[in-house]
Amino acid sequence: MTSDPLNTPAPDPTPQPRPQNPVRLVLIGAVALVGAYMAAQMAVRLSSLWMLIFGSVLVAVILRSIADPLVRRTPLGDGAATLVAVLVVIAVLAAISALFGQAIATQLTGLAERVPAGWDYVRGQVQASPLGDQLLEAAGAIAGQAGRALVVAQRVATSALSGVATLVLVMVAGVFLATKPAVAREGALALAPLSVRPRLREVMNACGRALKGWLKAQLLSMLLVGTLVGVGLWLIGVPSPLALALLTGLAQFVPVVGPIVSAVPALLIAATVGPNALLLTLALYLGVSQLEANLITPLAQRNVASLPVVLGIFAVVGLGSLFGPLGVLFATPLALVIYTAVTMLYRQDVLHDPDARAPGETPR
Repeated sequence: MTSDPLNTPAPDPTPQPRPQNPVRLVLIGAVALVGAYMAAQMAVRLSSLWMLIFGSVLVAVILRSIADPLVRRTPLGDGAATLVAVLVVIAVLAAISALFGQAIATQLTGLAERVPAGWDYVRGQVQASPLGDQLLEAAGAIAGQAGRALVVAQRVATSALSGVATLVLVMVAGVFLATKPAVAREGALALAPLSVRPRLREVMNACGRALKGWLKAQLLSMLLVGTLVGVGLWLIGVPSPLALALLTGLAQFVPVVGPIVSAVPALLIAATVGPNALLLTLALYLGVSQLEANLITPLAQRNVASLPVVLGIFAVVGLGSLFGPLGVLFATPLALVIYTAVTMLYRQDVLHDPDARAPGETPR
């Protein structure tokens, strides 16, 4: 029986998917994993570069904090206002150096000589007590933790002193970023798809505002804490009060770890003066720390960006482990940027959380 050709169904013109070769899929996955691993390794190896870039951004933010009011209230453009900001910073540093530079240098030298003597004095007094061995053992455990922090601080200081060229590079890059911040921002956005650029621009602007507000509050807190400690140590009669005040003020830049580390040399030096000076110095640092936590910082950070304290502590530990001394130094501002980006890009855009408010975000 012959089939009717008119009733024969026409072949399906839709192309059928080709079966995937399992070996090919495995090779593609392996190449992707190797590429991701190499990218991660390169990112880790260039960790110092990322920190230096972030340091340049911080320099630019400081300069823009001075230049922006000039741009708004004077006919100066961005370039001229940034130049004025640079000159203002140089003038302030030169004035501080001229007024206190010799005294600070002398007191820092004396500080380095007195700290070992202070530790020997404290150890001798503790050993003379009935519970001396137990106290020294407990102090050794605490000193081990503080010692690691001091090593980190020493590495930061050594890097800053030996890497003058790197420091100059960061400063110069920060000046160029401050001169044309919009050009730098749009250059980074050029790597993103067109559809997401407006949102990423909002996030980057919010991060910039958050950093600017945090830096203003932090510099004010550092100045007030350093001044209070310096005056207090001078009234108590502790040697090198100016150097200790400078160390304490600078240490406020690193939360939690910085104030604890800066108190150690002051207590050791106060111990050489006498037990009354030691107790008064301890009371001074405890009082100033409470004043800073409950009054100075809340007032300084009022209406500006702030970071939850717990996140700041974990940022110091985590970023210090990842990026070393520079990670400790930039932990809080970098965590503030990450916190702002996560809040806007994840909590707001993915979770649609109506209560999510990012630091530096303009009111809707």
